[in-house]
Order: sequence, then C-alpha cells, then structure tokens
Amino acid sequence: MKIAPRVIRTLLFCLALAWVPLAQAADRVATADGLLEGAGAQADGLRVFFGIPFAQPPIGALRWRAPRDVTPWRGVRKADAFGPHCMQDRVFADIEFRSKAMSEDCLYLNVWTTAKSERERRPVLMYVHGGGFIAGDGSESRYDGASIARQGIVVVTLNYRLGVFGFLAHPELSRETAYRGSGNYGLLDQAAALRWVRRNIAAFGGDPEHITIAGESAGSISVSALMASPLSRGLIAGAIGESGSILGALSAIPLAQAEPAGHDFAVQAGATSLTELRALPAARILEASRTRVPRFPPTVDGYFLPESPFEIYRKGEQARVPLLAGSNSEEMSSAAVLGTEPITPEGYRRAVVKLYGEQAADTVLKAYPATSDRESILDAAQQLAGDRFIAHSTWKWIQVVTERSGRPTFYYRYARKRPPLTQQAAARLEPIARELGFPITPARGAVHAAEIEYALGNLDLHPIYQWQAEDYAVSRALQAYFVSFIKNGDPNGGALPRWPAYTSGQRMIIDVQPRAEPDAEAERRRAMDAVSIDRR
Repeated sequence: MKIAPRVIRTLLFCLALAWVPLAQAADRVATADGLLEGAGAQADGLRVFFGIPFAQPPIGALRWRAPRDVTPWRGVRKADAFGPHCMQDRVFADIEFRSKAMSEDCLYLNVWTTAKSERERRPVLMYVHGGGFIAGDGSESRYDGASIARQGIVVVTLNYRLGVFGFLAHPELSRETAYRGSGNYGLLDQAAALRWVRRNIAAFGGDPEHITIAGESAGSISVSALMASPLSRGLIAGAIGESGSILGALSAIPLAQAEPAGHDFAVQAGATSLTELRALPAARILEASRTRVPRFPPTVDGYFLPESPFEIYRKGEQARVPLLAGSNSEEMSSAAVLGTEPITPEGYRRAVVKLYGEQAADTVLKAYPATSDRESILDAAQQLAGDRFIAHSTWKWIQVVTERSGRPTFYYRYARKRPPLTQQAAARLEPIARELGFPITPARGAVHAAEIEYALGNLDLHPIYQWQAEDYAVSRALQAYFVSFIKNGDPNGGALPRWPAYTSGQRMIIDVQPRAEPDAEAERRRAMDAVSIDRR
C-alpha cells in the first residue's frame, strides 16, 4: 500500500514530538504542514496558537487567485503572535486589531483549546469576522476564543481577503479559471480555512466531524454563503448567523454585471491588462478602490456559488445542518429611512415614498405602521431601516431553511442595549467616528454588532463600555445557548428558559430575562417580500 507523502510527514512530526521535553511538548502540535509551537499553556490549561498559515500568501501571481495549500515547513514554526490583517482602510471606529501590521500576506488563523491531547475530539467553532467584506480580522478582542474554549470547545478565528483584493471580478480573471468565473476570493479563503480545520483540528483536540461555522454581519453573510456553496458541503455540522445573510444583504451579483465593473476599476487604477494590475503595489490598489461605489460584492462565479444563492436555498440544496440565527432590535437607526424629513406622519410617508415609490409605499406603510406619536414614528422607521439593512435577509434565511432543510432551526431577537462608553473610550473613539462619517449617537435599542462580546463571553476584553451586572447576566445566558448549540445542534440543555424551534413560530428574545414569544414580525417581513430591495 502506497502512503501519501503528507501522511508520512505527519507521522514523522508525531515521532519528533515524542523527543520534545515535557515542559515544551504541551505547547507543540503536529499539523499536516509542520510542527507548531504556541504561546504556552495558561494556568487553567488554555493553549493558544496564533498566526497559523492556512494558505500560501496571495501575493504576486497569486493575487486574485483561489488560495493555494500551504508549503510545508521544516522544524518548528512559532505560532505565538497574530498574523497581519488583510489590506483595508479604517472604516469603522469599533474595529481594533491585536495584530501588529497590515499586509497582503494575511491568510492566517488562530486556535484556542483546553484539550490536552488529540484524542479528546471536542466540538469545534470556526468564527468568521464581520466588517462589510471591507474591514476586520480574526485578532479583534471581541472575537477572542478563550471564553468559549474554556467550556470544552476548540475555537478558530481567521482572516480572509477583503474589498478589491477579496472580491474583484474581471474578464481576464475569469478566462484564467477552469470554471470561467472570478471574484469571491475572500469566500474561497474561508472555504480553504474550513478545509484546513477539517484536516488539522484533531491535532488541537477538536473533532473534524463536528465543526460549527458562525459569524456576525459580513461573517453571518459568509456563513449563509458557505452553507450554499458545494465547496463546504459535508464539512460543517451546524451554523450560527448573527445579523445577515446572502439572501438580501450584500447579495451575490451576476458575473455579467461584476466583470465590466472590474474592468472599469482596472482602467481607473491605470492598468490596461491584468498583468499590469497584478504588478501594482497593494497600497496603490487599495487607494484606487477608495472611490469605488458600489464596492466589490460577492459574485455568482459558477464555482463557489454555481448559481444564485436564492435559487440554491429555494431548491433546498444548501448544507442541511441545524441553524441558529437572528438579528438585533436596532440594526439601523431611524435616520436611515427618515433622512432630513421631520418626525411626523407626513414626513414618514414622504420618506417611504422616496425609497419605494408611490405605489409600493402603501404596502410598506401598512407593514410598518405608525401613529402620530413621535416614538411610534421612530419605532416604525427604525424597524424598516433595520429590515432594509440586514434583518429581513436574516429572517429570510431562517425561514427558507426551516421550510426546506428538515433540520432544527432557532431564531432570536437580541434586545440588550449596550451601556454608555467609558469616558476614556468616548474621548478616543468619538472623534474617529465623526471623521469616518458615523457619529456615535444615543441608541434606542441593541445596535448592529452589539451582541458579539456577549455571545463570545468577551465583555472584559472589550472594556470600552460601562458594563453592568445585567450585561454579564445576558452574556452568560447567550453564551450558554451558543455553547449548547455548538455541542448538540440545539441551544437547550441547561437551566435557562427553553428556546423553541422556529417550526413553532416562536423566537427567543435575548435580554436580561430571556423569553420565548411568537414571532410578531414574520407577517410584516412576508409582506416586505413583495417590495424587497433584492428580488433575486
């Protein structure tokens, strides 16, 4: 029987480990690519491995190509510092990296585990960061995996290419591929990371047959895209989506629409060919992309997405795994609908007519009614703004999976409003937010991304807010639901209030006192399907 070279290398690495002194052995693992040495085990047994390459650097000739497998290394590779974050601009004030640099060479992931040996086979969480496909990385403290790992789960976070580097489609790029498509390199990076986890996570005590993928915002959209893609079929056991799906938020556009836009960008950047475009420095590419509106969305590339994800889900061809998903009570401010209109019934109606036209406005106003009371108008405009932005697509995802997958689904509405910023954080962040065009204003509910630190148990690692005892209670509850779902495909199992499956028509309200209640917004969102901003 012929043994594959990769298997032989792994066996040799394992034999080498036997000769490592015991003081060091607990911090070393043998992956399929080579030996890794982490940052060292903590007193409670937590082991961390940062900056692990899961693909070759996507630079030079590999820019705008599908990720290639890592070249195996000799000896021991240090995995004690986060890898560089991918090329991006500062567009969100709340993104704060622990990685030290930015680079086009950014395809690295991080692992947290308390497993003592590879024989333990613990459930795995692969968490995909948000940031609108233009910002963020896996080093952010709010995504830290330590708290979840201490509850018996192996946690992975990752980087993936962003913006023009992650999603450019171009006719010449399409001609290079066997499938005659282009774009989606950031999503292909995520699929490559998932394959890496499947191949290597046992070395960290994880179960390669029990991987749950999760993410928030663009991370949640990515999770829904991974579920739709044949590249991840059979690799995942469950999915968690926090605010967003590819069924309406950052939807995939047809290749015939994306390629001309990519060609126009190349011309704008001063390149007459793909060779010239690849030769440009990364900083020049990033600078040229700053004025690009709209930005570079996912594409129906014929490979990662063989057809529109709307069709894939409609036909029930997505990965059939348990799904837990939901959105927040103030995903978007009422100002996104009202604009400069006064907070009056007349002003609200004019704002809706501007967005939908006179004929469709009546349907929208009926679905999002308001009285003459100021708070009622703000509530209606806020709900509409949140649905238009991301909440409707999240509901659409859970609804279609509930109807077509035959697997359990669980839906939530996150309602805990963040406390105020600390004085120090306000002094530091408010000027940045104003400069970026997103001034920090008092929230009426749980804003977009507010639940991340709570779900992952990281309030203390993100100490820019004046956390109260109630915030820690919400965090313990939401994290417990997530942990149970990751382990069992069901958020229930502890002493918390029971979370009914969505087939019951009920959702979970996540607040200081979690409670299940009928999904009162389902009919409103069904009505909105008729005037959806994305009907594909």
